Amino acid sequence: MIILLEDIIIKTICRLLIPFIQLFGLYVIAHGHGSPGGGFQGGCILAASFILILVAFDLAEAKRRFSEKMNNFFNSFGVFLYAWTGWMCLLLGGNYLDYGKLSKILPVDAVHARYYGVFAVEVGVGITVMAIMISIFLDLITGGKHEEESE
Repeated sequence: MIILLEDIIIKTICRLLIPFIQLFGLYVIAHGHGSPGGGFQGGCILAASFILILVAFDLAEAKRRFSEKMNNFFNSFGVFLYAWTGWMCLLLGGNYLDYGKLSKILPVDAVHARYYGVFAVEVGVGITVMAIMISIFLDLITGGKHEEESE
């Protein structure tokens, strides 16, 4: 295999940029309930970092770093975190996603419970959006046959 100079430059720059892109995506998720951004935007940024790995390297390297089993887990876990937060509010006597009721199980007042409830929902949305965007991109570039090729 002949490695071109352009490949080395692209791969090196991507190796340097990807951690910063992921850190920025986590920042957008973590601060989205109090400033512009949120789970959807942060999830798209995290997915873009994975897509950059796939574009700069190849499908095998991308799957080595973020397997389909891990992606499927994140698909489910993000939705579970969102739904669990809402169900906890219901079980504690409030409406679905009535975060103030979380103060009954958290050692904080209702205002801070709302803060933590919104944060949990934003994290769930961010994880789910990231995993779904990665799944969509993989399906588009492989024609939906990426699972069969790796076996």
